[in-house]
Amino acid sequence: MAATGHTVAAMSGLRVAVTAKQFGTAPVLADIAFELAAGERAALIGPSGIGKTTLLSLIAGLDSAFGGQITRPPGALAMVFQTPRLLPWRTLAQNITLAHPACTPGRARALLDAVGLAAAADLHPEKASLGMQRRAAMARALAVAPSLILMDEPLVSLDAASSARVQAVMVDVLDRSGATCLIATHDHGQALAVADRLLELGGSPARLVSDRRSPLSRQERGDPGARADLQARWFPAPS
Repeated sequence: MAATGHTVAAMSGLRVAVTAKQFGTAPVLADIAFELAAGERAALIGPSGIGKTTLLSLIAGLDSAFGGQITRPPGALAMVFQTPRLLPWRTLAQNITLAHPACTPGRARALLDAVGLAAAADLHPEKASLGMQRRAAMARALAVAPSLILMDEPLVSLDAASSARVQAVMVDVLDRSGATCLIATHDHGQALAVADRLLELGGSPARLVSDRRSPLSRQERGDPGARADLQARWFPAPS
């Protein structure tokens, strides 16, 4: 039987020390330890199926069957899932108001405006594209004024144009919130565009195999050329 891990509130940033996580008898994660300072942004990278979503679930407190301890910053936690998880019988604006009791309809519309969806506030999710739904999910995350934001593959299944737009919105959301953020992604380009640090999982069970700080400032990350150069150096294409 898996041990029960502890998730508690920290004084500032995020501290993760997962010694073991398994599903049944199969070990999934082992010896993963890192800290994020308040306001720091990190990308959790690795191939699909390596355990990134599992680790986010542990940090979010959705799964307590693990060995170790996770210490979250005080304040609200927001999670942006791979699927937007919007209630289909509610409009986009109504989905935002449900995120927090203090979120008024006016506040919800202002948040949708911040992610470029002012004109779509009264649409139901089925009438919105996947990219629009993803942006609405990010607006919903802002509604709780989070100190920690977890994002799980926020650009997956989007075409290039939609991905670029949602990525720009994501950076703006993080700038507005000032929150500590951990983003799980298999996309190195996305990680380099958003993150101060890149935490890479590898092996089986998955372990933290590298922890690299980006040499690019947040302003420099807006330059596609600078990102492409760094990606070529850090993640060269197979010959």
